[in-house]
Amino acid sequence: MSSIGVLGAGTWGTALARMLCNSGHDVMVWSIIEEEVKVLSSERRHKNLPNSEIPEGIVFTNDLSEACRNRDILVFAVPSVYVRSTAASARPFIPDGQIIVDVAKGIEPDTLFTLSEVIRDEVRRDGKHDGIKVAALSGPTHAEEVALDLPSTIVSACEDISVAELIQDAFTNSCMRVYTNTDVRGVELCGALKNIIALASGISAGLGYGDNTKAALITRGLAEIERLGTAMGCAEQTFSGLAGIGDLIVTATSRHSRNNRCGYLIGQGYSPEDAVRQVGMVVEGINALPAAMRLAEKYSVDMPIIRVVDDIVKGNINASDAVALLMGREKKAELLKPVCNSDLEKTVLRNFTARGDQGMKRVITYGTFDLLHYGHINLLRRAKALGDYLIVVISSDEFNWNEKHKKCYFSYEQRKALVEAVRYVDLVIPEESWSQKRSDMHEYHIDTFVMGDDWKGKFDFLKEEGVEVVYLPRTPEISSSQIKKDLYDANAVDGESKVNHDEIDTDPGK
Repeated sequence: MSSIGVLGAGTWGTALARMLCNSGHDVMVWSIIEEEVKVLSSERRHKNLPNSEIPEGIVFTNDLSEACRNRDILVFAVPSVYVRSTAASARPFIPDGQIIVDVAKGIEPDTLFTLSEVIRDEVRRDGKHDGIKVAALSGPTHAEEVALDLPSTIVSACEDISVAELIQDAFTNSCMRVYTNTDVRGVELCGALKNIIALASGISAGLGYGDNTKAALITRGLAEIERLGTAMGCAEQTFSGLAGIGDLIVTATSRHSRNNRCGYLIGQGYSPEDAVRQVGMVVEGINALPAAMRLAEKYSVDMPIIRVVDDIVKGNINASDAVALLMGREKKAELLKPVCNSDLEKTVLRNFTARGDQGMKRVITYGTFDLLHYGHINLLRRAKALGDYLIVVISSDEFNWNEKHKKCYFSYEQRKALVEAVRYVDLVIPEESWSQKRSDMHEYHIDTFVMGDDWKGKFDFLKEEGVEVVYLPRTPEISSSQIKKDLYDANAVDGESKVNHDEIDTDPGK
């Protein structure tokens, strides 16, 4: 049994407190509203959960220090706009090393922090809380159904997997199945942005459109969220999981969804302000819009559905015109890579996996590989000598620009074609996020990870995945950065410089 403090006596906080108490935990719930504490303590029912009785074992309090002290787990269940102020107020009562779980969903518009980052930032301000552990709990879990003990699933996300597993143990019971994930940012990004897509889904229903439209919005909305997430370094698998498509489906379709309901009212002609008043609860999708638009701009990611929802909420366009605008956009392909390339990679990978039982040793290396030179060839030759099958992962154009803030001379497809022509290379795939390396080790059954020795020590964490990590010496007299600098300087001397040296990727040896 754990001692758990829940900060926030709203619908979700109360439903979780009820579930945790019924699982045998010692639970105390804090609310800043004195009248709310009195009503919940005496009536043992929440106004938004009328069919669920609150167990007598749950204690409600206005005393923040009492709710925070001596707790194994502290749950933040306040609306997103109050997370920072609550963390600031609670800081004096939170011991260093405290495990904190955020269950609210949103992104702070000024800092662009996810809510777990907001909590960490605020609690650590005094320099006495460097040891706190902050996790996110997110997934397709409407409070109304959790409070009725209906089967649900959720994701416990923390960079420290042992903390994620501890939370998994505490929250798992016969009605709640908890999965773990180390991609905290991806989980929280999904939780915030799916509310905006739910607004769009509700607007379409309010306009009288049907299931086809709703399915299109959910599918293409997820593509927008994933596009932004991968640009921010999140793991692709997160978006196809419970926190991604799972939470998006339930929020965009359920009668319990306040975001869907708010969107429906807007589609019927209510102003956003009147729609929120009609819903009578916090509509996190509207709160998330400013941050979503800033993130789209920061990472140069196209998010047309989220953009038109923002325009509707701001009154820049009416809902029916927004639909026409989305339907009339430039025609595009659904697959990001040419079909022939995808089919070739799948065939090679199938053959490669089938041969795996014969003891084939697999080697992988990463790089930009712009302006391919003999230093690259030496690295690839030595990497191939360490095994039987060499996979080269080349940074995509989007990854280079959005994450490294560099622009290559050659496009990804051109760099891919050049590296594929090297006889030491068996397969070339794109790198689209920083976090991809861990998943690649498992997906491609890697034995040896290879990088140049200027990265020495930076990827030792991959040893935890059972992979040998090797740092090879670079060819000292040659590097892409030196080639580009020499070309730039030569052009400058001639007075004909056409190259913006600061924008071109100058990672050494890549």
